[in-house]
Amino acid sequence: MLRRTLALAVALTATILVADDFPYHQPPKTVMDVLNAPPTPGVSVSPQRDYAVFTQGVRYPSINEVAQPMLRLAGIRIDTNTNGMHNAPTFVSYSIKKLSDGSDVKISVPGATKLSPPMWGPDGKQFAFTNTTTRGIELWIATTATGQVRKIDGVAINGVTLGGGGGGGGRGGGGGRADEWLSDNRTMIVRLVPAGRGAPPATNVIPKGPHVQESLGHAGPAPTFEDLLSNPHDEDLFDYYATAQLAYVDTVTGKVTPLGKPGIFTQVRPSPDEKHLLVSTLHKPYSYQLPGTSFPQEVEVWDRTAKVEYKLASLPLAERVPLSGVRTGPRSYEWLPGKTATLAWVEALDGGNPKENVPFRDHILADAAPFKAPPQELAKVKERFRGMQVLPDGKALVEDYERNSRVIRTLEVDLDHPGSEPKVVFSRNERDEYKNPGNPVSKTGPDGRRQVIQTGDYILLSGPGATPSGDRPFIDRFNLSTGKADRVFQSTGGYEMVESVLSDDGSRLLTRRESPTDPPNYFIRSGSDLKQLTHYTTPTPQTAGITKQLVNYKRADGVPLSFTLYLPADYKKGTRLPALMWAYPYEFSDVDTAGQVTGHEAQSFTILNYHQLAVLHGYALIDNAGMPIVGDPDTVNNTYVEQLTMDAQAAIDKAVEMGVVDRDRVGVFGHSYGAFMTANLLAHTKLFHAGVAESGAYNRTLTPFGFQSERRTFWQAGDVYTKMSPFWFADQIKTPILLIHGEADDNTGTFPIQSERMYAAIRGNGGTVRLVMLPNEAHGYRGKETMEHVLYEELSWFDKYLKPNSSGDMPSGTR
Repeated sequence: MLRRTLALAVALTATILVADDFPYHQPPKTVMDVLNAPPTPGVSVSPQRDYAVFTQGVRYPSINEVAQPMLRLAGIRIDTNTNGMHNAPTFVSYSIKKLSDGSDVKISVPGATKLSPPMWGPDGKQFAFTNTTTRGIELWIATTATGQVRKIDGVAINGVTLGGGGGGGGRGGGGGRADEWLSDNRTMIVRLVPAGRGAPPATNVIPKGPHVQESLGHAGPAPTFEDLLSNPHDEDLFDYYATAQLAYVDTVTGKVTPLGKPGIFTQVRPSPDEKHLLVSTLHKPYSYQLPGTSFPQEVEVWDRTAKVEYKLASLPLAERVPLSGVRTGPRSYEWLPGKTATLAWVEALDGGNPKENVPFRDHILADAAPFKAPPQELAKVKERFRGMQVLPDGKALVEDYERNSRVIRTLEVDLDHPGSEPKVVFSRNERDEYKNPGNPVSKTGPDGRRQVIQTGDYILLSGPGATPSGDRPFIDRFNLSTGKADRVFQSTGGYEMVESVLSDDGSRLLTRRESPTDPPNYFIRSGSDLKQLTHYTTPTPQTAGITKQLVNYKRADGVPLSFTLYLPADYKKGTRLPALMWAYPYEFSDVDTAGQVTGHEAQSFTILNYHQLAVLHGYALIDNAGMPIVGDPDTVNNTYVEQLTMDAQAAIDKAVEMGVVDRDRVGVFGHSYGAFMTANLLAHTKLFHAGVAESGAYNRTLTPFGFQSERRTFWQAGDVYTKMSPFWFADQIKTPILLIHGEADDNTGTFPIQSERMYAAIRGNGGTVRLVMLPNEAHGYRGKETMEHVLYEELSWFDKYLKPNSSGDMPSGTR
């Protein structure tokens, strides 16, 4: 025993020494300056469309902020200092502009560093926001016209949020926030930290007994979720931090009126007449296999005093939901706009099982106050319900989805004539972006609720406008009766995205416009007339001269592909550069959709994200190289490796053919499923001379109930799982590979052990490999110091294996 203890002490000491030997490093200054440049502010427009709040964020917070204490419970991460979500996106400042003349309204929040998005009052004369401090989350009110701000004293917001309120996903999803304005423009419903709740539950040093789980023969397949509950103490902590007290807050007087008893709320929504509240709450028994969105729920209608008027559903733990299926019972519940108090929801007609052969998968039901009559069926949909938007004329646009063909349909449903045949408005493959008609444009009504803009038979549609030359965002005026669309606006001469429609006919728009030479700025567009609203200068002058080009080509079997080629500012024509390829595989059901071009890099200003910064370091970048895997959705992965190889071969061949890339100095890198791709390419091809894989999953037998779009389980397609797993071919990976992973990864399936075991497998088989584990980082890296170090590692790795040394020879270990 003493010998084992000493050995352990020596091992721990060695680990600490290794950690001390590798502090955070920084990439070259030019790269670091661009990495840390401030992002373009976002924008939020008032309900009356007369003012806009511009929100300034920070691209990467400090590692000190990322490393703040957190609890990983029930699929979420809780900041124990603030009783909010850990590392939630926030803003550092606001600015206000009057849209009629572009004049500025000065606004400053004393001591603010973490501001929430604005929550507009119905009349737009004020907006609420939160400020997160080291002690908790404060509630503030700002007056739009003057910029004056004031804190509501004595209010401590509970910022812990879970989905699952009204979502249509298989195991929950969705959910509303309890920070609703009422139509009097002074009252809000908020969630507070319960008063006098005491200290957090103490950890039991001495266990009361073993932790036991049991299954009694009923199938309960589940993805490999992270951050789940694991013992009774976790349950106590979850209850402590997630439990909130609902309250009415008078934003004028500051008076706080508690509403009902404390609970774990996933949705709190007042009815249009504000006489009722739709409330959903979670309760025990909890699960150690599923996140909080799958926990049992009570869905009720309360009156203004929290008295239960109607119970819509008592949903049990969603532990028997089929893979790719949905929960039985009510889901996607919401108040119908335009009605005083009518609830609508969706229920499965196939038991929630997508493999059942039934004429209709879902139906939409409704019940109106006083909720005494049986629910009324409004419509049936043949495929799985995806969402609904109610129109002012009493009809609704409903989406359903057919999983085998990947077809999304938009149906017009007449809510005032239940049982009438829905009319198909649009139908397309979900990957067919060239035929994407766009989404209905909405505005905020007088009651503070979002509603679709409709004039007679016309609605407005806003879409990304994918074309063979890149995205061209548009606004269409669409006639629901004839099915014809008139184009009101489309981006030309750069990239112009619609941020807000300022008039019901679409003739006046707030847009964000940029070009390869002009940084992003906001404009008021009236037809062809443009009025510049902001005058932001380039935050990254270091990127001047970098060239971007959309490149089209085909792979060996004729599938059309594309990538965006980035070249350094000092590139000399005819020079062959070392190159890096960044990509992410997607599944497609047909060749036509697989070859479509999406994105707008070639038309937009060059503000590089982190993986593109290598172009500042002398590399050509083959960015977003097409990596389609084409086939039947149920068996598409049977040829994953073969198609991936063809995709990569075609991209390299094209870049070499263009005369800009040295075939013998090409590296590949990717994140998540892109990391999985990287490892597979190094295991099965000799196309690359170095690789970097960030936060991937490499052994698919550890995700046995499906991954990405794979619908079969390991026991149904074991050969596919093993063939696709680069871990099983670690002995074939002789190309140098750098593995990077966040130690606190929160993504389904990409547990940190995936990279640790992959490192051990490659190392054990004599491969060249380096493993970098990032403290406190989740699946998406956030810390400033982390991002600097990731770039240091990646550029150093690629420099070592793709760039000649001083003698002109390639470093050892490369092909």
